[in-house]
Amino acid sequence: MRAITIMTPSLIWKSILVAVSICFVLMPFSAVHASKGITSTSMLLCASNAESGPAMFLGKEYTKGFKAVFLQVNKNGGINGRKIELEVLDDGYEPDRAIENTEKFVKSGCFLLTGYVGTPTSKAALPVGEKAGLPYFFPFTGAEFLRNPVRPLVFNLRASYFMETEEMVHYLADVKGLKKIAIFYQDDSYGRAGLTGFKRAMNKRGLKIAGEATYPRNTVAVSKAVITMRRIKPEAVVMIGAYKPCAAFIKKAKKVGLSNTRFINISFVGSKALLKELGPEGEGVLVSQVVPFPWDNSLQGVKDYARTMKAAFPGFEPGFVSLEGYLAAKTLVQVLKQAGKDPTRRSVVAAANKMKNFDLGIKEPLSFSPTDHQGMDKVYLTVIKDGKFQPVTY
Repeated sequence: MRAITIMTPSLIWKSILVAVSICFVLMPFSAVHASKGITSTSMLLCASNAESGPAMFLGKEYTKGFKAVFLQVNKNGGINGRKIELEVLDDGYEPDRAIENTEKFVKSGCFLLTGYVGTPTSKAALPVGEKAGLPYFFPFTGAEFLRNPVRPLVFNLRASYFMETEEMVHYLADVKGLKKIAIFYQDDSYGRAGLTGFKRAMNKRGLKIAGEATYPRNTVAVSKAVITMRRIKPEAVVMIGAYKPCAAFIKKAKKVGLSNTRFINISFVGSKALLKELGPEGEGVLVSQVVPFPWDNSLQGVKDYARTMKAAFPGFEPGFVSLEGYLAAKTLVQVLKQAGKDPTRRSVVAAANKMKNFDLGIKEPLSFSPTDHQGMDKVYLTVIKDGKFQPVTY
């Protein structure tokens, strides 16, 4: 007669525990590590930016650059056999929504954060990512708090707002000899970051600021600012804002007698969108840039950008924002390739810290180190002429 085992409650629980343990041991490596955003066949990268609202052009164009590069990489087998998945959530350029999106990314098991757009959104979301140990690569902002002091998990590609405003004031004051320079800025952390850089550049030259005017984020409420500028009558206005309010400001300012005033915008404005918003009123408007001219086919990196973008988006038109997204994605892919066969967040950060003279084909090799997380330093100036952007030479 076969022996019969009586399953007592304690024995039942022991059996269950043994079974669970065996299942866990036999579970594929990819499933065990899914919570960290990486499996044997994929890695999950996450972005929160403005896919709707007044700043949506920036989010959509920046994301396009990433998507085009990742599509090309995935077609060629991915990175060590892993396809890149990019999850993008819309924050409408609002800090609270950026926090919510980042919290979702942490819970869903994101491998790292990239493709964020904006200073106020980065300032709100970054602490969430840092607490969870998520690297934060190449946000579309030049804010100084992301650069100084160096934050171990944050890497920046674009030149800072301090660098941009220094070049803007250099051009206006040193090259053109203008002294009566005012500033129009968004009334939040982004605008104030630009304001700080502008003040530094003016103080460096012993110049007094002619005046200040602001507008609320995600609005085109610029009438009060226009009235202020009409009273000041500046020779030039440095503009730290988004394309819709900046375009509205320029149009109204010209109507009230500031037609001879020079208007110069910081790169975050979104050049292509600004050009469209301004129409004929854009003639002579200046914009600083942190990437080369997107139509400069003398640069191999720009030619590669155009080819990659057209393959991903038929009918694509070049622009500064998508070029920046493309360059950011190319750099991130190189970091991920150098992070090892089975990368971790720690190995990704270590690989970025060891990057030396990475050639993007734009005559500005990229290097990072544990004490320097700033990638590019060069600032370019462009001007709207005959309905198109042209480089400014001086």
